[in-house]
Amino acid sequence: MNHTTNAARASGRAPFVVGIGGTTRPGSSTECALRAALRHARELGAETRLFGGEALAALPGYSPEQSERTAGQRDLVEAVRRADAVIFASPGYHGGVSGLVKNAIDLLEDLRADERVYLDGMPVGCIVTAAGWQGCNTTLAAMRSIVHALRGWPTPLGVTLNTAGVKLFDGDGQCLEAQVSASLRTLAEQVVGVRNPAPAAA
Repeated sequence: MNHTTNAARASGRAPFVVGIGGTTRPGSSTECALRAALRHARELGAETRLFGGEALAALPGYSPEQSERTAGQRDLVEAVRRADAVIFASPGYHGGVSGLVKNAIDLLEDLRADERVYLDGMPVGCIVTAAGWQGCNTTLAAMRSIVHALRGWPTPLGVTLNTAGVKLFDGDGQCLEAQVSASLRTLAEQVVGVRNPAPAAA
């Protein structure tokens, strides 16, 4: 599945992973999870770029009739155009991807005429946070359908985080749950196409 990231390594450059997601709330669990996944990707040798909640909130609403793009819109599209892999992260709102994140994804229609159309052949990690497992699961299914529509390959592991009554990240964005951190690390491994070596025996 990871021909793109493997091709990057074969050419002698680090894979480039773009993270898109978050909410309008600073320090949201969604953005913290995305930042953690990108951090794990860097530990595996990747170059990363984050488009978090603040950047996404600054994007105008996508309009297919409008050909002019703001600097922020061009920046996001160009980053994905250069990417070897992508990670999407969204809260589950009413069983689906948030409007904030979907608006950014819709902008990738600008890649339709590229040599690599949309996300064709790229590994795409999916992260969902929601206050309940139903919202997590329905949103993950919706996100994977979006990735398929963009011709990408959702990683085998999609990370769903039930935030109902649970604090998963501290004020500095550090993960407080070992299992959550392990899941985000596995997702990063699948996106980058590299697995962390097992620790040496004592």
